[in-house]
Amino acid sequence: DAKSVTSIAQACQEMSEQKTGALIIIRHKDLLQSVIDTGDIIDAEISSRLIMNIFFKNSPLHDGAMVIGDNRIIAARCTLPITERTDLPARLGMRHKAAVGISEQCDASVIVVSEQTGKISYVKGGDIKTVDSINKLKLLLSEKSE
Repeated sequence: DAKSVTSIAQACQEMSEQKTGALIIIRHKDLLQSVIDTGDIIDAEISSRLIMNIFFKNSPLHDGAMVIGDNRIIAARCTLPITERTDLPARLGMRHKAAVGISEQCDASVIVVSEQTGKISYVKGGDIKTVDSINKLKLLLSEKSE
């Protein structure tokens, strides 16, 4: 919903400014139970503060991916498959490779915030787009969450 989209986008914007790395999966039809099972169950309402707190560098949950679905933060610290593709730019790190990897295997949308550059990427179906504005991110999230 619109409130969740705004909360996710706000968190991504702040993490981008602070260069806090993040990997957020927004599930759609595929339930991603095998991914959720690798992490810690959170089952909480979506809020930008909670998202930022989870990805804060010293948080025990910051490593790995967060799974969001049905307007809830379902799990954090989840492990993802890494893409086998060799055509990705060398500048892309493990978060991006994991985002591509999971997006190749399911219908989820994935947001990556780079720890190195602070850039936000949106990944769907193995395709990476750099998100240059928070409004563009909101638009992408709204499109996919309908």
